[in-house]
Amino acid sequence: MKNAINYTDEKMDDVRIIPDFLPSPEELAFREETVKVTISLSKSSIDFFKNQSKKHHTSYQKMIRKLLDKYVGMQKNA
Repeated sequence: MKNAINYTDEKMDDVRIIPDFLPSPEELAFREETVKVTISLSKSSIDFFKNQSKKHHTSYQKMIRKLLDKYVGMQKNA
């Protein structure tokens, strides 16, 4: 390291504790059961997800599935 960091014992203002929002390792390892369905979506929606999936190096189907799962989770908590 070029420059050493000098720490001081100065007072910290406006400290806020943020609740833990990250999933546990068990939740990350959990693979939820899936069911295959056939659905017709608009071309513009599919084009959007395909473009986004390329940018983020993932599957567009996975993005759509996660979007639906997030929506369902929000509705359950409403």
